Amino acid sequence: MSELILLEERPFEGVALLRLNRPEVFNALNLALRHALAEAFRRLDADPSVRVLVLAGGPRAFCAGADLNEYVDATPMDLLARRHDLLWGPIAACRKPVIAAVRGHALGGGCELALHADLILAGRSARFGQPEVKVGIMPGGGATQRLTRALGKFGAMKLLLLGEPIGAEAALHGGLVAEVLDDDAVDATALALAQQLTELPAVALRLIKESVLMAMETPLSAGLEYERNAFQTAFASPDKHEGMRARLDKRPAKFAR
Repeated sequence: MSELILLEERPFEGVALLRLNRPEVFNALNLALRHALAEAFRRLDADPSVRVLVLAGGPRAFCAGADLNEYVDATPMDLLARRHDLLWGPIAACRKPVIAAVRGHALGGGCELALHADLILAGRSARFGQPEVKVGIMPGGGATQRLTRALGKFGAMKLLLLGEPIGAEAALHGGLVAEVLDDDAVDATALALAQQLTELPAVALRLIKESVLMAMETPLSAGLEYERNAFQTAFASPDKHEGMRARLDKRPAKFAR
């Protein structure tokens, strides 16, 4: 694992905690960190011992966005060669639940990174924003699409056009984050939630995640068809029999680990 990302000792069985590790620049995303993130997600997604990923930053910043030193003189051909789509891809394609634990700044690419998660837990110090317009560009990591789906057209437009960040409570009110917590409780709560998810059936979790993501990309009729197929697929899992039998027997279910 790159020193730019700390894969901390597994706090619970089945949980991987990834922590961005460029504190001197508020975890700004340079190319090396982007490659490290992509590789970490590829490896952990393929690791059968990992069932849930928690992505965290530091106490002052989750991630302050792109490292402008790598962009100030960049040309369109430079950006084409960097293939950022391939670096975001493994994060977006992760089949396992991803929880972002956000404290401090989540700006630009850092906000877009958090938006790739399935659940965002925010500390009271968290600030989400897309300030690209203030340096003469626009978001390029999915913010115009994912923010619009999370906040609606007008909420997204306000964030994107003005470039001004919003605080944790406003993000909660808009539906961007799942919960707001005291800063010192964010990481622990994210890990506890991840542990809770490891006790649930992995196949059902994967099918639910795929179906929800499909809702963001297809019309309702296609999404409903996808859900019906996923629902039927769930009946092929041994977890279906165990879960239903346990409920009927009034005992805790013991899903496959």
